[in-house]
Formats: sequence, C-alpha cells, structure tokens
Amino acid sequence: MERYDIAIIGTGPAGVSAAITAKVRNKKILLIGSKNLSSKVEMAHAIDNYPGLPGISGKELQTAFLKHLEEMEISVTEDKANGIYAMGEYFAIQGHSGNYEALSVILAVGVSVAKPYPGELENLGRGVSYCATCDAALYRGKSAIIAATSIEEEKEAEFLAQTADKVYYVPMYKEPAILHEGIEVVRQKPVSIEKNENGMRLVTEEGAIEADGIFLLREQIAPSQLVPGLKVTDNHIQVDREMRTNIKGLFACGDITGTPYQYIKSAGEGNVAALSAVRYLSELKR
Repeated sequence: MERYDIAIIGTGPAGVSAAITAKVRNKKILLIGSKNLSSKVEMAHAIDNYPGLPGISGKELQTAFLKHLEEMEISVTEDKANGIYAMGEYFAIQGHSGNYEALSVILAVGVSVAKPYPGELENLGRGVSYCATCDAALYRGKSAIIAATSIEEEKEAEFLAQTADKVYYVPMYKEPAILHEGIEVVRQKPVSIEKNENGMRLVTEEGAIEADGIFLLREQIAPSQLVPGLKVTDNHIQVDREMRTNIKGLFACGDITGTPYQYIKSAGEGNVAALSAVRYLSELKR
C-alpha cells in the first residue's frame, strides 16, 4: 500500500492551508475530504477579517482555495475517514471508500456538534458501527439499521442491501429518501441504542426498530471516536502551540481545536500544523 508523508483530514481553511504548506515543503501528501471543500465557507455571506481580501464572500473564497490547490497540483481524495489508528511507525486510516497509510496525520475536520446517543459508545464495535460499506460483508444474511444525517449516505444503504437480508433506513434529513424497494424507510427520530439477546435495538420517539446491527452515518465523527486514545476536552482536541496532540505524529488544527471559530485562525493553525508535521518527519529520519 502506498504510504504518504502527511495525511490531512478535512478540506476547510485549516486543511487547505496545511496541504499547501506541506506541498511547498515537498512532502508527499494525501488530502481527504470533499472536492467542493467546505460547505460552511461556501455559505458565508461576507468575510471581513481575512487579510488582503476585505468583504470577500464565502463562495469567492472557496473558488480561490480551489484555484490555489489546482495551481499547486494538489488533488482531493473524496472520502470520509471513520477511524485513524497509530500503528507505531505509521498511521492506518480507515475510510468509507478505502484504506490509507501515512507517517503523520493532520486532523482538520472542523468542530463536531454531534452528541452520542445513550448506548452508542458502549456498543461501538459490538453492534454499532460508523461505516456500512466497511462492514457490509459481516451482514450477509443478516439485518441492519442505517440512521443517516445526510442524503449522501443513501448510497451506503444501497451497498449494504446487496449483502444484508433486510435494511431499515432512518433518514434524519428533510429530503425524500429514494431507495431500492428492498430497503424499508422509517421516518422516526432516534433516541437511544440498546443491546438485546437477538442483536441491537434502535429506540425512537415512536417506538423501536430491531436488527443485528446499527450503522450511524453522520457528516462528522466525534474526535474521541475517530482516534482511539486522543485527548479531548469539551469535544475539542487538546493541542499545544505547535498543534501537537497527545499522540506522537498526530496534529490537529482549525475549529476542532476550539474557539474562536474563524477562517483566518483555522488557516493559520493549518500552516503551523504542517510545519510541525514536517519537523516530525525530519526527526523520524535521524
């Protein structure tokens, strides 16, 4: 498997800044995120504190970011990381569409506002998962529930339905869910998760759905679940002034490290995180 010098998770201002700095330093980088970059940036009406760009709109800033990446020949790998594991000499990254390896990792995933359901963390890996395409093979001849916050997750339900005997799809968004007729759409609001003798139960405000397993597909995964052993306070990753986390070789930047939630602050931290990752790589060679 190809191994990168630096894997950058997230394509907002922090991730874009980190990618540019790392590329300037001639590092082999992997930039994982959305090819449209940040929807939060795109929807901003006007940004007044970005130096040299007074009153720029979010859409204009997004276009400038995309142009800069293109000119630097930096491509975006469109995927979502759902697990990052320190393996000693490198990091293993589990994505929805594939697996990756890197000597160092920069987390620029933005602030996570999702709160775990009661029973979610206790049953993670014991009937609860965050990636249907990753674990689909385990549900051959079984049943599964997918609770999704984005219409983009419908493709995971379709993929899982090719293996599982029964798929319940719980959409937590307003758009109509248009899925294969073999997938049962259940418009109910999840409340908690329970384990029983026969498998798992998703408790909703209207009742409960039972299946062998439950997949929770959110746009963001809480950092404490994304990286085992990562120190987090109030849902923000703990870092020092060099953007280093408590895990050697793992750095974080942007909104995920705490307030203020400002684009210019995120971009600056992305630059610092990349420079720190470059220094870390130099130390590995000694």
